[in-house]
Amino acid sequence: MQEVVQQLADALNSSQPVAYCRLVETRGSTPQKAGAMMLVYPDGSQAGTLGGGCVEAEVKRRALAVLHGGQAEVAKFQLDSDYGWDDGLICGGRMQILIDPVQDPAAQAYFLELAKANEQGRGVTEAIVFDGEPSGTSSPASYLFDADDQLIAMLYSEAAPSLVTEHLKPLASRPRPYASHGVAYLPTDQRCRLLIVGGGHVGQAVAALAVDLQFDVWVVDDRADIVSEERFPRAQQRISGTIKDVLANIEITPDTYCMIVTRGHNHDEEALFHLADRGARYVGMIGSRRKIKMIFDDLVNEGVSEEALERVYAPLGIDIGSQTVPEIAVSICAELVSHRNRSGVVPGRPEAVRLAD
Repeated sequence: MQEVVQQLADALNSSQPVAYCRLVETRGSTPQKAGAMMLVYPDGSQAGTLGGGCVEAEVKRRALAVLHGGQAEVAKFQLDSDYGWDDGLICGGRMQILIDPVQDPAAQAYFLELAKANEQGRGVTEAIVFDGEPSGTSSPASYLFDADDQLIAMLYSEAAPSLVTEHLKPLASRPRPYASHGVAYLPTDQRCRLLIVGGGHVGQAVAALAVDLQFDVWVVDDRADIVSEERFPRAQQRISGTIKDVLANIEITPDTYCMIVTRGHNHDEEALFHLADRGARYVGMIGSRRKIKMIFDDLVNEGVSEEALERVYAPLGIDIGSQTVPEIAVSICAELVSHRNRSGVVPGRPEAVRLAD
């Protein structure tokens, strides 16, 4: 989604005509679920996907007509024999897709606001009226709410009906896309920062996965060649310097995830000293249980509170029997995603390392 919205912003900023197609409601078996999106350009090219097959081809045809006519429409598809896929599969579900030409100034302003929130990693929810009868209001219409449920933009309407706000779920609960009374709610969660301390093999493998899992990756290492753009091409920040100097001054927010995977015991201990009690949402550290126990005991003696250390996820990663670097990266990323998406709940965790009496 992030890439498609950025391409939408690029088109708007360059005055390039484009139709924005959003899957707003599904029922039964469908190749994509609500929230999927696709851009269609006047030459018939596209970005994103709605699942391929005949439906996508028909959406593209209608999108080109919408670009010509300039009027948004909601297209409905019943996935029966008329819309089987190229391999003959018939899903049997239903899809409703809003096709918007994004031409008038109001539409451009609305979608640029959406793109700005996307670029900044801010959480938003789009409420889209796709069926006027059950909603009792005009269709289509779009409303953009921030993470505090405040209306920040609207399209094809002058005010948000009470029905729209009544069914708006708090973004903090990380709801999936849902629909109620002819209104689709498409949440985009606020992106969390993942601070990786240690740019070795595990840190590199985790960073490669974490970007696709919607984390903004920062990586720290005292070796400049290790935190190179070549090794971490998609990281937002690549920071070289001593652990003490960097971590003592780095910004830690309540949405920061910290992962300690340095090349040695002493570096891990120093990193945890600077991160254990800084208010991060999550702090995790790799290592054997013996090493973790030794580090915890040392840090207690250095004045780090036991309460802070008890919140540290160590050993790092859920127990999937991982042995190779890719497997370790998968176990760590699974833990990060579960912690983020389930309000701190992480199944499959190894037993916590106990502090010294």
